[in-house]
Parts: sequence; structure tokens; C-alpha cells
Amino acid sequence: MTFINRETTAEEKFKIMTETPVNKLICILAVPTIVSMLITSIYNMADTFFISKISTSASGAVGIAFALMSIIQAIGFTFGAGSGNYISRLLGQKKTEYASKVAATGFFSAFFSGLILALMGLIFLDPLVYALGATDTIAPYAKDYVRYILIGMPYMAASFVLNNILRFQGSAFIGMIGIGAGGILNIILDPILIFSFNMGTGGAALATIISQFVSFCILFYNSGMNGTIKIRFADFTPEWKVYKEIFRGGLPSFYRQSLGSLAMICLNFSAGQFGDAAVAAMSIVSRVFHFSLSALLGFGQGFQPVCGFNYGAKKYDRVISAFWFCIKVSAIVLIIISIVLFVFSPQIISVFRKEDAEVIAIGAKALRLYSITFPLSAWIIITNMMLQTIGKGTQASIIAISRQGLFFIPAVIILPHIFGILGVQMSQAISDVFSFALAVPLGISILKEMRNKEVLD
Repeated sequence: MTFINRETTAEEKFKIMTETPVNKLICILAVPTIVSMLITSIYNMADTFFISKISTSASGAVGIAFALMSIIQAIGFTFGAGSGNYISRLLGQKKTEYASKVAATGFFSAFFSGLILALMGLIFLDPLVYALGATDTIAPYAKDYVRYILIGMPYMAASFVLNNILRFQGSAFIGMIGIGAGGILNIILDPILIFSFNMGTGGAALATIISQFVSFCILFYNSGMNGTIKIRFADFTPEWKVYKEIFRGGLPSFYRQSLGSLAMICLNFSAGQFGDAAVAAMSIVSRVFHFSLSALLGFGQGFQPVCGFNYGAKKYDRVISAFWFCIKVSAIVLIIISIVLFVFSPQIISVFRKEDAEVIAIGAKALRLYSITFPLSAWIIITNMMLQTIGKGTQASIIAISRQGLFFIPAVIILPHIFGILGVQMSQAISDVFSFALAVPLGISILKEMRNKEVLD
């Protein structure tokens, strides 16, 4: 069978998405999204690796900047996942013209939102880094990093939209090329700008925004190819009826990403009570688990266009089959990853900061505690993706809020007062147990609802 390529028409793509066996389809679509997520995580890890060679305080600055990156992702994923989810359903209903308006509205809304927030951030840079959780010793490094990230904020947010729109149309390969090119460039530029040009943390941030701009240009140039929607300003339709559907699908991502940013800020403040080593250690742990989750997120992103197209086409049996296939594969992979992280946690942390025994000790214990509950993320994340894609915004938002907001933030604020640094280290594991308990009944109820629709149809 000829699969999706540059010459694939919208009609042929619809046939492929609704008739190809779901297991095969998900695996084919997931390969480029997994690669994209891994590359993104690798160059984020590269930032952490190279900056950690400067000092423990510089390493802590990565955690401060990570909170800002989550804000940028919140903007990008709100408009990107929101418009992408809606577009996949519209294409499943063969409403291509309206889908073009949704795509343009999501893209330009993200760009202008990023521009406004970037200007505000640059004006209030000093209070911003302290609000993100910087200590007095970390703040100078954090300001050097954050300043450049704010400059790139508009097109970085818009890039997330482009990547999501392409992915939800079943064209994740284009996204992989754009993100891959930028990621490789970032890894090359990091040591040059940080050490050769003696720019420190600012060099890592400059490398990031240059590479992100390259990715943005590639993604924008390729929109409209391979049977995908072309982004045009003429299609920009800032009307409530469009935003209503974008927000329906995008607000779960907004809650997840913005609460992720708030959670990182709370983590920075809680860890900061125990010194820069604790901030640096938890920053490294966060990056390691973000990297470990990247494969699952990429796999789930391969599931989402299959879910959206077939739900829109009322082929609920294919949605259910795809969901269970993703759950089984994801659970097995996360169990294997968890075992590796638990066994080799000291060695993993020492890769980033072998000069500081305190960072290694704090990070290794946090890594082991988190790895115990890590496999539960398979159900939490795949269920959240399914609910978001089929337009169940309320249920998806509840799950999105629970993991980093409803459970993690109270845990990371309260537990350190009871257990000391152990409270910081165990907070994510505690949050995941409660999030899993909440996500199970929500997921099962929607699966039952689809089975009932299948019988009626």
C-alpha cells in the first residue's frame, strides 16, 4: 500500500486514516513524532549537560528557565493542540475549507500572544526570574538565559502550533524534519556559544532560539505540502465560534502546560529551601524524566490523528482498538525504563554534575522514588490524549489539572515541611498515584460511551 507522501491528496489521506489497520497506522505515524520528541528532549538535555559544567548555580538556572519554557509551551499547545484536534475531526468530516481557517487562527493567535508576553517579560526581567523561583546566586545565570528565550518566544510558540497542525493531519514526518534540523543545530551551537564565545548560560539560550527559528522556517515553508493545510493570513478568523472549538480542545493542554510551569516554580521554591544543590538536582531529575516521557508522548501523538479522524468519521471501534493498543505498548516500555532509572540513578545524575556529591545524592533518590510510579503515566497520558482529541474538554482538563496542579503542587508545598528534602523528592510519585486513580474511571466511562454509540450507529 502506498502510504502518506508528498503527492498524497486529502481524499487519499482520509482513506488511509480511516481504513488502514490501527496498530500499523499508529506505529507508522508514531515513528516521526517519537523521533521529534526525542530530539527535542536531547537538545534540552544538552543545555542541561553543558550548563552544568559551569557551576551548580548555573545548573539551577536551567530549572528556572524550564518554568518559562513551559509557559511558551502552554501558549503553543493551547492553540496548536486545540486547532489540531478540531482540524482532524473536520477533515474526518471532509470540511477542508473551514479547517484552513482554524489552522490560520491558531497559528497567528499563538504568535501574537507570544509577542505580547515576550515584551512584558523583557520589561520586567528582574522580577520575572525571581517569580520563577531563582535564588540570589542563581538569578544572574537565569537572567542571561531567560533574556534570549523571551526574544524567541513569538515564533517558538507558533512553531508548536505548526507542528501540532501537521501532526494532527497525519504529516508528522515534516515536523520531524523541522524539529530534527533545529535540534542538531542546537547541540552543535551549545558548546561553541557557551565556552568558545564565553557566553555562559546566555550562549545556551541563544543556541536554543537560533535552532528554534530554523525549525520554524522549515515547518512554515512545508505547510500546504503533502496534502496538508497551507497557513495564510487571509484565513485568519478571530471569531468566537472558532476560538470556542480551539479552546475546547486546547484548554487541557493549557492547564497541563501552565500548571507544569507553576509546578516547576513551586518545585524551585521548595527545593531552594535546601540550597542550590537541591534546585540543581531536581532540575536534572525533571529533564531526565521529560526525556524518558518523550517516547511515550511521541507514541501518543501518533495515536491522536488516528483517534481524531476516526472519531470524526464515527468509526468508534477503531478508536477503542487504537486506545488499548497504545496502553499496552506504553505500559511495557515505561516499566522497562523505570527499572533502568531505578538501578542506575546515581550514574545518570553524575553524568550532569559529577563534581557535586550532594547534587548526585539528592537527585538519585528523587529519580528512584519517581521511577516506582512512572509506569502509571501510560494510562494517565494516553487517556488524556484520547479525551482531548475527541472533544471531551472537561474530562481531559480534569486529568490535565490533576497531575501537575491538583495533586503535585499541594504535595511539593506541604510535604517538605513534614519530611524535609524527602518531601520534595517524593512529591511527583505521590501525585502520579492520585492522578492515576482519577484517570481510570474517566477513561473507562468514555470507552463505554463509544461502545454504546457504536451499537446505535
